[in-house]
Amino acid sequence: MEIAAQLDARSETTLGRERRVFHLTRFAIYGLQVCALAGVASAFYFEGLSRLTSLVATLVVLVAGIVINFVVDYLRRAQMVHHRRLLNDSARSQWQIEQLFALTDTLQSADTNQDAANVLKSVSRRLLPGCGGALYVFNNSRDRLDLVDSWSMPAEYIPAESLTPANCWALKRGKDHLNEPHPEALCCSHYIGEVASIEVPMLARGSVYGLLVLTDRDGECANVEKAQRIARALADTTSLALSNISLREQLRTQSLRDPMTGLYNRRYMEDALERFATMARRKDQSTAAVMIDLDNFKALNDEHGHAKGDAVLKDVATQLVGLVRPSDIVCRYGGEELLVILPECSIGEAKERAEQMRVRIKALSEIHACEISASFGVSAIGETAETAMELLSTSDNALYAAKADGKDRVRVAPPVSKQSASPKLVANA
Repeated sequence: MEIAAQLDARSETTLGRERRVFHLTRFAIYGLQVCALAGVASAFYFEGLSRLTSLVATLVVLVAGIVINFVVDYLRRAQMVHHRRLLNDSARSQWQIEQLFALTDTLQSADTNQDAANVLKSVSRRLLPGCGGALYVFNNSRDRLDLVDSWSMPAEYIPAESLTPANCWALKRGKDHLNEPHPEALCCSHYIGEVASIEVPMLARGSVYGLLVLTDRDGECANVEKAQRIARALADTTSLALSNISLREQLRTQSLRDPMTGLYNRRYMEDALERFATMARRKDQSTAAVMIDLDNFKALNDEHGHAKGDAVLKDVATQLVGLVRPSDIVCRYGGEELLVILPECSIGEAKERAEQMRVRIKALSEIHACEISASFGVSAIGETAETAMELLSTSDNALYAAKADGKDRVRVAPPVSKQSASPKLVANA
């Protein structure tokens, strides 16, 4: 709308100038015609000094005509230049609008922040060739902004991997902020004072989702000052995409995670266990499972209250997540029962890992000033089970064996019975 209004104002100005030039030219031509006719007529009716005066007047009229023609020609050339400039500006504005519409359309298909950064990078390089850029997005705890991607940065400017919101004037004010390489300029604490940059907060639905940083590749302020309007349009468009990505991630997390402990829920566990079991059989590898149950948890809730029980569950989940590998999966199986899936892990390694978990959980007793312990059942595909369902069943049976033996211990499922191979038929000689 702003661009359209500017174009309408320019069109009205241009039409007014054309009218004035047209009228001026018409009146000048009429006046020259009248003066020329008068000069010619006087040459026939006057003699001597009068005839000389008439000829001089005619000469003056001719000179004036030449000057007026020169002025009109100059104005026409100036009008043509101005018209071409207006057409170029109009075409560029139209092209910029088309690029922004394309950005909006493409961002609707972005599934991750990196996807959004790739789209923004492509459009920014076309719309703002004189500027480098960087995209920062808030982390889950919203205590810092992490760098998603950067592009076309000048050699003097190396974007930081993370930014603190308290050090950024753009985020504090909720407005664009220009960092100039001058001692008297107000700059953010993370600003590198050799290259001019503009920082644009990315707001959507009343919240800030990220920060767009544009730097001047020439080091001065000319490019970033010209880029402010386009930078705001890019930030507004991308912020909606970041908002949608964040919302989808929240919904996905809610569907896969237990809200209290933050562990994966049973639905995700069943899908992951089946996937790992299939991979273990295909690669002839072992995938282990550790079933965990907190001992006397109902008595703990009855004696100390459900708030204490929830706090214990959260701390147990934290201890388990801290012990496992990034490829392992910790799930809340139900109630106070937990399950740890250990891909590419033998039964012996899983037993050692379970013993470490038991010691960590036992140590929580001192922190919470109450008796905390857990029983463990260990099983593995290829050694004590063949399928995902058998893995759950055998690890659960081993857990019950640990309970029966006195709790606070680790028990391993018995090895799976191997059927003897069928004898091969040998053809008679």
